[in-house]
Amino acid sequence: MNFSYRLPSDLIADFPASPRDHSRLLMINRRTGELSHHHFYDLPRLLKPADVLVFNQTKVFPARLHGFKLTGGKVEILLLKNRGNDLWEVISHPGIKPGQSLIFAPGIIGVVVSPDVLKLKIKNLKLLSKIGETPLPPYIHNPSPESLLKKQYQTVYAKTGGSAAAPTAGLHFTTRLLHELRANGHDLEYVTLHVGLGTFKPPTPEQISSGHLHSEWFTLDAETASRLNAAKASGRRIIAVGTTTTRVLETCSNSNSLLTARTGETDIFIKPPYKFKFVDGLITNFHLPDSSLIMLVSAFSSWPIIQKAYHTAICEKYRFFSFGDACLIS
Repeated sequence: MNFSYRLPSDLIADFPASPRDHSRLLMINRRTGELSHHHFYDLPRLLKPADVLVFNQTKVFPARLHGFKLTGGKVEILLLKNRGNDLWEVISHPGIKPGQSLIFAPGIIGVVVSPDVLKLKIKNLKLLSKIGETPLPPYIHNPSPESLLKKQYQTVYAKTGGSAAAPTAGLHFTTRLLHELRANGHDLEYVTLHVGLGTFKPPTPEQISSGHLHSEWFTLDAETASRLNAAKASGRRIIAVGTTTTRVLETCSNSNSLLTARTGETDIFIKPPYKFKFVDGLITNFHLPDSSLIMLVSAFSSWPIIQKAYHTAICEKYRFFSFGDACLIS
């Protein structure tokens, strides 16, 4: 199945809406394809009174480093995943070779273990936040100063550092909107999944044939799982804020719609046909063509309905991708 579509480049958002909750919101009935147009601040009146929202509280860290090879030449490194023991999975430009030494700043030296693994020797982790830059996706051209980018590309409820990319569905929430949701009787629950750059890449033929994606670290604690199980059992809808939250909930649920607390890696690949076990609604952005994310939302609804919704959004000049507008699919 082909999950591509044509997007005019001027609809790719380089800046978030201001205030955040003034982004537009396309509501999609995932069964009938009925569409309606709103703003994100309308969310409390669009939800059902007992709906429970689940958020990914991961925090983006300054994962882009600029440095030099000791043999000469500049290098740019993007830290993707901390393997422990000072080892990091990385993407580099230009390429790096085993045995090379890299210097990023006084006290921050890297030794290349393999073309995609760097042993980063650092005296003080606080130095990393001082020299690292926000890892914006390459399609965003935002000339804002780094101090502002760190705020723009971070959810207001971010807590646990470890992501090389933001869980972008959460970027639309403001502190005021979260308070309003709680005041309206909505429970807000939190999981953590550290987002890697694989989220932006089209799945490889090997991933499609195997049914497994890139792996990402996540955790769902026992108390949260218990509360969500009770909410689900009482007939309340579970609304996942973002595809990353969806991955956690579907990884941890069984065929009886029961969550089990877990911590580890997930490589779940949600694509049509997939029967959702726990998630009843999804808040998400407009995704890249042929990405695993657009496959996930198509599995939650159907590709013809998502095609219709995206075509309508393009005609209505919605803003796309990480800093773009949002959908509420239910």
